[in-house]
Amino acid sequence: MIESLSKSAPPPAADGEIAPARAREVCRGIGRLFARNGIWVLPEMPLRNGRRADLMGLDAKGRIVIVEVKVARADLLGDAKWPDYLDFCDRFYWGLPPELDRACLNGEDFRPDMCGIIVADGYDAEIVRPAPSHPLAAARRKVEVERLARTALRRQLVALDPHCAGWDE
Repeated sequence: MIESLSKSAPPPAADGEIAPARAREVCRGIGRLFARNGIWVLPEMPLRNGRRADLMGLDAKGRIVIVEVKVARADLLGDAKWPDYLDFCDRFYWGLPPELDRACLNGEDFRPDMCGIIVADGYDAEIVRPAPSHPLAAARRKVEVERLARTALRRQLVALDPHCAGWDE
């Protein structure tokens, strides 16, 4: 699978227009992998600590998964905020395109005992290192699942009726 993913990879994301498009492709591939496995995700999910998860979702057992997507080496190496996501999920993954060198994710700065790795392109994805489970406290999980559900429902309604976009609770 990894070999087939890397055959269609575009040049490394160095330019301001390539990186966002490449990140969307990686998210789409991960979304497809997760959907086949009963994990449903929302992109760009705001967290209560002011951070924003690139992908956040639920598996069939109600466990929360967060994926932080990186498409450029400098962005990956310069990300010091990623541990802030760990308080909001049971499993955390890095999502990377096939052409991005992921060797640094084995170093202790990236805490491999806490993080999985998914390699993805716009068509599919593969888990190359499963994310260890670090279960949230039940009360925290309940709050986060409800926030995720409410955000998903709001986005769906606004997609159907854009006039609802300005209505807040």
